[in-house]
Amino acid sequence: MRISCGNPFTLAHNLVSTGKTAPRARASTIVRPPLEWRPRLKRSPGRSTIASDFDPARHRLVPTRYFEDFRLGEEFYIPSRTVTEAHFSAFQAASGDNHPIHYDREFCRRHGHPDLLAHGLQVLIQTAAGAGPFPFHVEDSLMGFIEQSSKFLKPVYVGDTLYPLLTVSDLKPQRTTGVLTLRSTIHNQNGERVLEGEQKYLIRKRPV
Repeated sequence: MRISCGNPFTLAHNLVSTGKTAPRARASTIVRPPLEWRPRLKRSPGRSTIASDFDPARHRLVPTRYFEDFRLGEEFYIPSRTVTEAHFSAFQAASGDNHPIHYDREFCRRHGHPDLLAHGLQVLIQTAAGAGPFPFHVEDSLMGFIEQSSKFLKPVYVGDTLYPLLTVSDLKPQRTTGVLTLRSTIHNQNGERVLEGEQKYLIRKRPV
């Protein structure tokens, strides 16, 4: 019996009236050609996938600078950031600090603060050089971050916006290297300086 594809209700009625059952559908089988029949990808002999004009140095933001290339008074601005409760939580997780003055809003208010008070180190890390352009200038010449000092001048609260800045303040040459000092400052949204300090880096001199 030949069964045409039509209305399924009509098909069922016809089968019942004739007393026959519908044929079972056969599972489709995917027939693959023998391996020797399949096309093979051919590569040109001696052909390389490496581009002859590829130069990783082109992917750097700026050319590497050495100790002699820096000048007193140069400034490296770090993007501004508004301090949120998420920053407080992240600092707590990273540092293990658990004093309620930084995480309990009601405790802060009972002690004369309008809101959560940022830990001094939480403020200090906003001056991390890696958050700004300075490290890109010393990718090949930086030997180490050797010293850090800071003064906390005013409180920082959740919701404050911070504006960090690094300025070259001292250059001490040595035989093959030099110590570069960056003066670090942070101002808040009101123009008040909330932090100042210094960072010292050991930088290679230009190769002879």
